[in-house]
Amino acid sequence: MAVQELEKQAPKPPGFGPVEWLRWGWRTLTSMKTALILLFLFALGSIPGSLIPQRGVEPDKVARIYLNDPVRAEWYERFQLFDVFGSYWFAAIYLLLFTSLVGCIIPRTITYFKELRRRPPAAPRHLSRLSHHAELDNDELTVEMAAARLRKLRFRVETGDGWVAAEKGYLRETGNLLFHISLLGVLAAVGIGALFGYRGNVLVAENEGFANTVAAYDRFMPGTQVSAESLEPFAFTLADFQADYQVGGDPKKIGQPLDFTARLKVVDAPGAPERDYDLKVNLPLEINGTQTFLIGNGYAPVFRVTDGKGQVAFEGPVPCLIEFPLTRVSGCVLKAPDAQPGQLGFLMRFLPTVAPAQSGGFTSSFPAALMPRVQILGAFTGDFGTRSGMPQSVYELAPPEIMKKLKPLAMGSSAPKPLAPGQSFDLPDKLGKIEFVEVKEWMTLQIAYDPGRVPALISAALATVSIALSLMIRRRRVFVRVKDGAAEVGGLTRTEGSAAGFTEEFADIVKVLSASAGVKDVR
Repeated sequence: MAVQELEKQAPKPPGFGPVEWLRWGWRTLTSMKTALILLFLFALGSIPGSLIPQRGVEPDKVARIYLNDPVRAEWYERFQLFDVFGSYWFAAIYLLLFTSLVGCIIPRTITYFKELRRRPPAAPRHLSRLSHHAELDNDELTVEMAAARLRKLRFRVETGDGWVAAEKGYLRETGNLLFHISLLGVLAAVGIGALFGYRGNVLVAENEGFANTVAAYDRFMPGTQVSAESLEPFAFTLADFQADYQVGGDPKKIGQPLDFTARLKVVDAPGAPERDYDLKVNLPLEINGTQTFLIGNGYAPVFRVTDGKGQVAFEGPVPCLIEFPLTRVSGCVLKAPDAQPGQLGFLMRFLPTVAPAQSGGFTSSFPAALMPRVQILGAFTGDFGTRSGMPQSVYELAPPEIMKKLKPLAMGSSAPKPLAPGQSFDLPDKLGKIEFVEVKEWMTLQIAYDPGRVPALISAALATVSIALSLMIRRRRVFVRVKDGAAEVGGLTRTEGSAAGFTEEFADIVKVLSASAGVKDVR
């Protein structure tokens, strides 16, 4: 009973309040263990951005996934895997890692500057207990001489009554600290690019132009601090696109792409003279920090659609999505919403070099347009919903619910043979005709302005140098005691696992200290 009464009277320990929980959370977030976990998650989160086509880089591949596997595309979209580096979860990892690094660096910097001001400790009385030890026979060696010789070896020296203490290797911690600061610089550079940079994608066919305005982009992703006036006012025209493929040699390599060249007519600013520029995959066009990258290409056959009243309802190039990269067989969708008496739509396949398929039908035997043909897979008429206000993909004829209501005009056996340039196909019921005029090529471009690009490069270079300093340099201490005409030298390293590398350096230090005298014992 007495024990129970004492327990009741004993004060209870205080519980965790809001302040304690905040302090605990901050200590956990700024610990080195948490920083390493977040760095691992940052690298792990970048993997989907490399494996899955990104909407800002390869919009045509994203559209192909939506066409071929809409269920998988829906799940990718749900987890923002088509735009990994702009997703909420990646931004959360980024901000937590940035905060954790700041919380790690500040106290370590304070400790580092305190360490720089600290003098080497006094020499131990029993140097023979150290991992490296030597006894010298040198009547002339004094404390002042030993200190001077160690200073020449770039040691920081402290002297006392009959002893010398020396230390060096402070650059190891300098490299370690600079490495963390450089990581912070890389993250800051990414943040600067997200605030003040922009990127966008555009598809341009041959003999068509592009002006760097927001309205000209197919997809535009500005930073939070970017306005329409922030864009660099340049323009260009795609004069010609040339793709080279392997023709001879190993049969397995025939048809592989060798080079892509887009010949541009560039105007750097309004009123500036026009200049020629050959845009290649690894040679982007750069104008005042804005870079234009060539990221894709394909075919854009030119069609002319005449409606039932004899009027031209559509005329121009139609970009086709590549279905088989090896042979560049491409799928094309053409919609003529202005056709009368009813709207017209076509599903087609472009064959660069037509050849009979083994299973019947037609295919392409080579990716270059040596014998181009257009195969009409289906022709339809009806209301395609283009005036309903609902957004539609240019690579899709109509949503499934609308496709059911369309009237087929030519499908299967009623479809014509592949059309060559200059040939046409008359639609039944005198609803018009479609003519294959010629073949052009298109290219997809990514235009990006990233003010954090140079700071990121500098930070990455600094990280490389600093990690080399951190790995190659070791903290070590050397002590000398002079007494009764004899000298004793001891040494140790402050870096774990570097004792073996210090053995040769310690032997050289002993030689310098002993000068012309002999060495009695070295261990």
